[in-house]
Amino acid sequence: MSKIGFIFPGQGSQKAGMGKEFYETYPAAKEIFDRSSELLDLDMKELCFEENDRLDKTEYTQCALVTTSLAIMAVLTEKGVRPDAAAGLSLGEYCALVAAGVMSREDAITTVRQRGILMEHEVPAGLGGMAAILALDASKIEEVLSGIEGVQIANYNCPGQIVISGKKEAVDTACEQLKEAGAKRCVPLNVSGPFHSKMLIHAGEKLGEVLEHVELKKPEIPYATNVTGGYVREKDEIKGLLMEQIYSSVRWQQDMETMIADGVDTFIEIGPGKTLTGFLKKIDRSVTAYHIETPADLCDVLEKLQK
Repeated sequence: MSKIGFIFPGQGSQKAGMGKEFYETYPAAKEIFDRSSELLDLDMKELCFEENDRLDKTEYTQCALVTTSLAIMAVLTEKGVRPDAAAGLSLGEYCALVAAGVMSREDAITTVRQRGILMEHEVPAGLGGMAAILALDASKIEEVLSGIEGVQIANYNCPGQIVISGKKEAVDTACEQLKEAGAKRCVPLNVSGPFHSKMLIHAGEKLGEVLEHVELKKPEIPYATNVTGGYVREKDEIKGLLMEQIYSSVRWQQDMETMIADGVDTFIEIGPGKTLTGFLKKIDRSVTAYHIETPADLCDVLEKLQK
């Protein structure tokens, strides 16, 4: 019997038009978009479905992506597909919390709206930066960064792809040294802040104040946290982990390895794009990975799961 893992993408996967077909096709999806608009006093249809300048701004991106993934998941679970475990990349972890029964949809949507605002405005534009380091072992990257103040690993995405984050000058210096150490490429990322770096510690502390008003429940299924790369099974750990997640490394590869070791052999990426499916192919090609972005994808996945 297959074990199913739901996985949810993070910032960077957003695109105009995401969720539109689900909204127009399934009442369960429409309900979530409409409820999100009501909760946030934002027109989520305009934000997610139409070309606009706000979708790529962190304070709007986060609530838009979470709303879209939750809407797709609502339809998937309505069709009878339930996860045995869950994980989400950075922002996507909030959808995993909903999948695990830890947080309500409403709380996830309103919390990530505040999280996005905090992350957008914590560091003035131009002071921080991020870069993707390609084709260099994580251990070598860690070794190089240990000698440079103000930069750290932001994401362990998969073998051959690590993201670094921190002060702009430190990131630039690190890129030069990492290329000398053998990195194939160092690609600066077009982001509005040094996410998952210690420059966002205060944003994490402020998020803790937001979480004081959110009811967190014991996970009904295990979910893998970005902070440790391992499962969380007790609710007392969750608030601190969500605060820390803003300024610590996202251990996505380790999350996937934890789920695979637990017997999860079928992964369903829920939301726009195929980024996580691509990472999985580099982490472990023996597992099955699907993605659901459109109703056509949903029908295809449902058909394959029945075989």
